[in-house]
Amino acid sequence: MATTQTFAFIGSYADAGGPGLYACSFDAAEGTLKLLDQADGLRNPTFLDIDAEAGRLYAIMEGQDAEGRKCGAAAAFAFDSAAGKLRKLNEEITLPATTCHITLDRSRKFVITSSYHGGSISLSPLAEDGRIEPAADVHKHEGSSVAPAQTQARAHSVIVDRANRYAVASDLGMDKLIVYKLDLANRRMVPHSETSVAPGSGPRHFVFHPTLPFAYGINELNSTITAYAYDAEEGRLTVVQTISTLPADYQGDNACADIHLSPDGRFLYGSNRGHDSLAVYSVDPATGRLEIVEYAPTLGGHPRNFGLSPDGRFVLVANRDSDNVVTFRRDERTGKLAPTGSEFKASKPVCIRFAEFKA
Repeated sequence: MATTQTFAFIGSYADAGGPGLYACSFDAAEGTLKLLDQADGLRNPTFLDIDAEAGRLYAIMEGQDAEGRKCGAAAAFAFDSAAGKLRKLNEEITLPATTCHITLDRSRKFVITSSYHGGSISLSPLAEDGRIEPAADVHKHEGSSVAPAQTQARAHSVIVDRANRYAVASDLGMDKLIVYKLDLANRRMVPHSETSVAPGSGPRHFVFHPTLPFAYGINELNSTITAYAYDAEEGRLTVVQTISTLPADYQGDNACADIHLSPDGRFLYGSNRGHDSLAVYSVDPATGRLEIVEYAPTLGGHPRNFGLSPDGRFVLVANRDSDNVVTFRRDERTGKLAPTGSEFKASKPVCIRFAEFKA
């Protein structure tokens, strides 16, 4: 009988001369990390995605074009789970401006990258050996909104739906979610529909419910989460609810970052940078609406991203400004979080991704 082993991969802000990408084993009983390998040579490998079946990892990075200007790039790695070692396959330019997010499509034959500074997204095919090929399709968004950070389009992430038919781009600058139809046979993404949020919201990251026709987006600028009904046939989102990520009496600065659902879809988590907490919500399975459960301190500064272990028993939070990844045990009945006392030290961690590899 095949068994699996869980690993965690951490991306960070880093200079090319030092380690920026960390591969760790994960103790599923205790929720602890153990460093196995790290990769240098990458500038700011801040966001990752994993193809565990093929043993590959993809990370954005800061590249240079032929004229020496900063641009968006991505690197592909092979991961040997038996040895716990990373091996770089290649790197490739993905967009003219630096990037902030990367995701694989469900077939794991393409990567999609997003550029906050360039307001654009790209689709890059993957070769059979996992190497990233030059971008096949690029879309530049056009628009703005009311906040000082919204003077232009700012594509912050793209997330693919369960059927691999549509992808949702969260554009912080436009206060819009733009749905693309995936035409992967022709290596392209076709603009399909748009959904607006309240002016000044700043949609950043997005997640589809694992089983129900709902989706959720976290809004960076006004510290809210928006719940959507999702029509998977038509590729359309309809706003159901918008709820704050902060206690009513909080008066300080804050900017939201990451969002995840528990594996069973019963609870939703969103990170606050400033309040330095995870807002925990219960999900109504009939309506998709959210109800606050608690605001859990992250025990560190600027929780940029976080991840739930595949079994849903732990949440690990990457606190950028305190250089730590903190482990919380998750109560699967209530959704509440409790610190385990475990902490992994890393320089400016900003992304954590779990993956299960066959042993």
